[in-house]
Formats: sequence, structure tokens, C-alpha cells
Amino acid sequence: MNISISCILLGLGVKCLLNWALVFLQRNHICRSFMGVFSVSLAVVDTALTLVFAAIHIHSDGHFFLLGLEVTRYHTCLLVQIFGQVYGALQWPVVVVAGLDHLCTISLQPAAFRAKWIVRSFVTVLLWNLAALYVFMLSDFIPVLEDVSHYQIRHCWVFHTTQILQVVTLLSLTLGYATLHANLSTRLVKNPPQEDQRGTHPRRSFVCQVLRILLNTWALFLIFPAALLLLPVGIPSYLGLNVAWLCFLNSFLIAVVLCVVRPTSQLAHGLAAVPPDSFCEWRFKFSLAAEDST
Repeated sequence: MNISISCILLGLGVKCLLNWALVFLQRNHICRSFMGVFSVSLAVVDTALTLVFAAIHIHSDGHFFLLGLEVTRYHTCLLVQIFGQVYGALQWPVVVVAGLDHLCTISLQPAAFRAKWIVRSFVTVLLWNLAALYVFMLSDFIPVLEDVSHYQIRHCWVFHTTQILQVVTLLSLTLGYATLHANLSTRLVKNPPQEDQRGTHPRRSFVCQVLRILLNTWALFLIFPAALLLLPVGIPSYLGLNVAWLCFLNSFLIAVVLCVVRPTSQLAHGLAAVPPDSFCEWRFKFSLAAEDST
């Protein structure tokens, strides 16, 4: 779709402000998870892209020189398309790496903060480079530019993002399955069969608590991805990856890992920690007697 350069600049500016506002909100533990480190890198990249756009937009002739190179409106449209593809390529790797990071945080013994920060920073830089290499060397990405002088360019062709819809679909299915599992578990607890339910009751209660905490925090936000699935509304690719979306993914991935691992005994005795989350307050009620019996 064709979007005016002014609208692109406005969208990038609002995105940058939102990114840095959320980074500032999480400043106390922003580097204690991979998602936090990646959020900072995304805010920096978005800011750089916005500054380039703004620099060209304020020049009436539509070009300026950067490090000896002439940058025109052709380059701004090209940059938006390239970064949109890179953002799309990063969606699934970020989900996988963040999920593994949360799994290690919950399951493994705590390591030195500096060592974990170095590893997370290295993985973040590696993902950015691999995504860029994929876009340039392996993907079927073909830039779409107007065949006119750069003085006459007022709009840029922008691709829709598709990866975010795939992630939303998978997360919605996972959430639906977890909710169904919790409902069935609750019915079994209310009407237990003859076999002993003492070992399964605490874990089922734990899953219900996880889902309740997640939905109480993000219920309104879930309306947005649900609308994306029902309505033929396209999201510009350069807006598809943002810190607000990463915050939601962070909470959801924590919920998924907690439901899979179910470290009820470890959490009850203080032997495991929930990954940092600025939005969901992961506090649980445990029956220590039931946990000790398992």
C-alpha cells in the first residue's frame, strides 16, 4: 500500500515515543531478560530510522549528504521496506529465544548477572545481523520504488506484515487450549474420580492462577489481535515490531513456560524465580502441604 512520507514519519515518531516510554517504565530490570535487551535495541534502531526520515523530510529539496553519500527520498522508501522485512524476519526468532530464556530462568540455577547480560546482548546483535542477511540473501524481497525523480516522491510503497498474524494465531490457539485444559481440570477437581488427585490438584490450580493473572492484565489488549484475525486490516511492516508488542509477548511467554514447567514446589519454597515482567504481577497461592505430599 502507498503511504505518504509524512504519515510514515508520524507513525515512526509515535512508535519511538512509545518504545522509549515503555523502556523507561521497565528501566529497573530491562537488562534482566532477553526481551528487555532486545527492546532497547529495537528502540535504538527505530530512533535511528526516524532521524534519517526526519532529516530528509525537513529538507525541501528532498536530499542531503550523510558521510559523503547523497541520501534522497528513494533511500527513505528503500529503508522503510528493508527494515519492515527485517522486523518481520525477527518475529519468530525473538519468540523462540525469549521463550528459551524464560525457561532457563525458571528451570536452571541463577548465574552471574554480567555473564547473562553479555550472552543476551550477543544473541541480540546476532539476531539483527542474521535477519538482515536473510532479507538480503535468502528472501524473495524485491523493493518497490516509483519510477520518478526523487523530487516528486511524496509516497512510499509499504508491505504488510504477515508474521505478526502467524504469531497471533499460534498464541490464540495456545491460550485457547490452556483455557480449555484449565476448565476441564477444574471440573475434575470438583468431581474427582476414585484415583488420588492430590498430586494433580496443586498443578491444575497453578495453571488456573497463571491464566487468570495473564487475562486480568492483557484482556483488553487481546481484543486488538482478535480484530486482526477477523478484519482484513493490514499492519505496515515497519510498525509490526514494537516494544508494546514485545511486552505482551513477554507476559504471554512467561505464562506459557509456567504452564509447561509448572514449578509449583520450587516457587512455593523460593527455589525458583519468575522472569521479570512490568505488567503482570505473578503472585501465586500455594498449598504447601499438598506440595510436600507430591
